[in-house]
Amino acid sequence: MSEKRTEISSVGEFGLIDRIHAHFPITNANTQKGIGDDAAILRGGDESILVSTDMLLEGVHFDLSYMPLQHLGYKAVAVNVSDIAAMNARPEQIVISLAISNRFSVEAVDALYEGIRAACTNYNIDLVGGDTSASVSGLVISITAIGRAAKEKIATRGGAKANDIICVTGDLGAAYMGLQVLEREKQVFLTNPEMQPDLERYEYLVGRQLKPEARMDIIHELADKNCMPTSMIDISDGLASELLHLSKNSGLGVKIFEEKIPIDNLTYETAIEFKLDPLTCAFNGGEDYELLFTISPADFEKLKNHPDIHFIGHMHDNANQNVMISKQQTVVPISAQGWNHFKGERIE
Repeated sequence: MSEKRTEISSVGEFGLIDRIHAHFPITNANTQKGIGDDAAILRGGDESILVSTDMLLEGVHFDLSYMPLQHLGYKAVAVNVSDIAAMNARPEQIVISLAISNRFSVEAVDALYEGIRAACTNYNIDLVGGDTSASVSGLVISITAIGRAAKEKIATRGGAKANDIICVTGDLGAAYMGLQVLEREKQVFLTNPEMQPDLERYEYLVGRQLKPEARMDIIHELADKNCMPTSMIDISDGLASELLHLSKNSGLGVKIFEEKIPIDNLTYETAIEFKLDPLTCAFNGGEDYELLFTISPADFEKLKNHPDIHFIGHMHDNANQNVMISKQQTVVPISAQGWNHFKGERIE
C-alpha cells in the first residue's frame, strides 16, 4: 500500500508553517521566541537580538522583464528590514545568499548590489556576509536581517488587549495595483514590441511595487512619542491576513470600519479601471509593507494628529468574531485571500 500523500496546497503556507512549528519546540534557554512572528527573538545581553529571513525567487516573487535589478536589490533588503520594523526594533546587519544562473553577467550582479548598497545606506545597516551558488535557471535571493531592541520595547503579534485601537500606516492596495499595471504593459509589449509602456500616470503605484520602503520612520516616531505598540505586524500578505494574525496570536477578535481604511485616490481609480474592487485590493493585495499595530487607548492622544497613522478599529473579547463594518453598516466577516504560494495564484 502506498503512503498517503497530502498536497502542500491543501494546507497552505501558514498551515505548513504551523505543522513545522509543532515539531520544533524551543530547547535553548537563549531562544525567547521562535517560529510564528515576523522575527525570532534571541537573548543578547541587555538587549534582545531579532532575526528574520525572506527569500525572493525569479518567476514567483519578481519578473525581471519589468523589475530593474537595482530596484530588486533595494526591495530585497527593504522587505527584510520591514520584518525587523514589525517587531518595533532597529535593523543592524544583513547576510545575503544568492543563487544565480550563467545568463547573468558580472555587470548584472553589480547592478543588483548597487540597489542593495543603497538600501543598506538608507536603513543604516551593514552587509556582513552570505553565500553564492550557481542556479540551474533564474535568480534566487535570500536575505537574513539581524536587529536589536530593548526587551521591553519588542512588539509581537500576540500582545494586544481588548479595546486596544487598531492602527495602520500609509495607504493600502497601491503595490497590488502597481503589479496589475506592470503585468498589463508587459502583455501589451509582448503583443506589439513597438508599443511603449504607459506608466507615467501610474508612477506612484509602480513605485510602491518595484521599490517599497520599510516604515522605520514610524518606528522612530513611536519611540520619540514614547508610544509602545501592544502588538504589531507588517502588511506583506494583505490587510485581512495580517488582521487575522493579530487576532489569532492575541486571542482576541478585530472590528474595523470600511470608511477608515486608507486607500489612495490613484489606487481607487486604477482598481475601477481594471474592474477590481478597491477594497478587495487593500484587503488582499499585499506587498504594501505598511505597519499594522495596536495601541492602548491611553496612547491615542499621542498619535491622533499623525498624518500617516490611521485608526481603523479596535480589538474585542470575542476571538471568533473578526468583522468589518461596511459604509452601509453591514457586518462583514473578515477572511484572508491574498497570495497562495503553493498554488502560484492569487485567490479572489
